[in-house]
Amino acid sequence: MDEFYGKQHRAFQQQFETVKLANAVHNNIVSHEIDARHKDFIESRDMFFLSTIDHRGYPTCSYKGGHAGFIKALDQNTLAFPSYDGNGMFLSMGNISLNSKVGMLLVDIETPHRIRIHGNASVSRDDPLLAQFAGAELVVRVKVLEIFVNCSRYIHQYQKLADSRYVPVQGKSTPLPQWKRIDGLQEALPSRDQHIAQSLGGTITPEEYEYMVSQGQA
Repeated sequence: MDEFYGKQHRAFQQQFETVKLANAVHNNIVSHEIDARHKDFIESRDMFFLSTIDHRGYPTCSYKGGHAGFIKALDQNTLAFPSYDGNGMFLSMGNISLNSKVGMLLVDIETPHRIRIHGNASVSRDDPLLAQFAGAELVVRVKVLEIFVNCSRYIHQYQKLADSRYVPVQGKSTPLPQWKRIDGLQEALPSRDQHIAQSLGGTITPEEYEYMVSQGQA
């Protein structure tokens, strides 16, 4: 309890007379292990939000998506998920390599329902699980410190229409990313990606790419 709430939290709890409530909520919902209900929910997710901390102390919040089941509960204390090809910045992965503390928010926007997770993460290019994640470049493992169901009353209810066509699938070709056609990036692309612009019809401007994104064409 003392570690979960700091002085900054207690100050607001005292102002709003919720100290007893905060203690009761913690005692009733916060767990240090992944139970069967958590596992079923986690492994049914096809997206989540990952919070990491950079070298300046700033938090970075990143969306992570895949097909349902791309987050695996390996045991009562460990989660694993893949890192796919991105924009080459490696913000989340670099942050984890420097500071292992992470936060995860898993949301079911159709029910709605959500779970929050705090833990310590590691990232590897040689993890034996790599072969189980089609198209993965890295694997992240998270040792769960705290996990809890969070109130869903302010989650707007949406309906999922389709999986992203860019999520890798074993045995299928993954579509090439349109952003790698941007003209100002061509000289900076690694050699493995320098064919992409020509394959997709030539280079485009940043403005053309932004328009494609706004129209759902990227």
